[in-house]
Amino acid sequence: MKIIRTRWLAMLALGFATAAGAQNTYPAKPVMVVVPQAPGGANDVVARILTTKLAERLGKQVVVENRPGAGGNIGTAYVAKAAADGYTLLFTVSSAHVINPALYKRTGFDPVQDFVPVGSVATAGYVLVANTSFLPGSVRELVALARKKPDTVTFASAGNGTLNHLIGEMIQHSAGIRLVHVPYKGAAAAAADVVGGQVTLSVQSLPSAQAFIRAGKLKVLAVTNEKRLPSMPDVPTVGETLRGVGATPWYGLFAPVNTPPAVIARLRAALRKVLEDPEVRETLERQGCEPFVSEPSKFEALIRSDLARWSEVVNAAGATID
Repeated sequence: MKIIRTRWLAMLALGFATAAGAQNTYPAKPVMVVVPQAPGGANDVVARILTTKLAERLGKQVVVENRPGAGGNIGTAYVAKAAADGYTLLFTVSSAHVINPALYKRTGFDPVQDFVPVGSVATAGYVLVANTSFLPGSVRELVALARKKPDTVTFASAGNGTLNHLIGEMIQHSAGIRLVHVPYKGAAAAAADVVGGQVTLSVQSLPSAQAFIRAGKLKVLAVTNEKRLPSMPDVPTVGETLRGVGATPWYGLFAPVNTPPAVIARLRAALRKVLEDPEVRETLERQGCEPFVSEPSKFEALIRSDLARWSEVVNAAGATID
């Protein structure tokens, strides 16, 4: 009995030593962060802000690799199947992670079973914008016009099933109005055609729209987040007129499931320090984002709750992509 107990204690000590060793030696080589969207988009911009500082904290190069396609599914599935060693991570936006499973018949990944959340990073500001010649200047006025003249007001999105499409569907459903959806291949093209007057409205992320807003080429009718944005405190939310309408997109860092706990702990500690950096916080805010630091368990709960919520929205909208 004494021999068995001695062996058990030795194995336990070895386990602790191995975990401590993994935390102390990781990373021993560059870390790749996969962004499942194209370069230059909001997700890519935030990822590069993060990884520059993360490299300083980890003491090794952290490289962003863009793997766009299928609304984010290709890059996300790639990380889901990568070695669970902490050297291939995923930086993604909530729309790709919690909407796609309801939207696509086959995504190639399970957002809960295939990943360990390293941590939440930031929330993104989204706004309902219009061509400057559009007479309504508020959600209330938009609703009144759309009720009077159904199927005459057009709204552009980055494509069927994208976040800005689904928020537009939420507005229609809540207000009991009919808008004409015009899907584009990307948010930039949608914003450009709203500026040009080919389409009337669009829901856009602040990183995508703020240059047009500052130049007076787009006007903001409302914030589509659940709360007003610190950078636009005087702009009301859609939910202030249409109760329950609103979404706060988030960005998060993930590792493949079964990544060693010591490696996850090392990444979480580094990420926390990065998000405490005033320079990082200021840079994120300039991009229309707010730093979003959450306990891992609360972030996991948010993911599960978002999956259920967006499944309902997608089903109500009848949006599907094969």
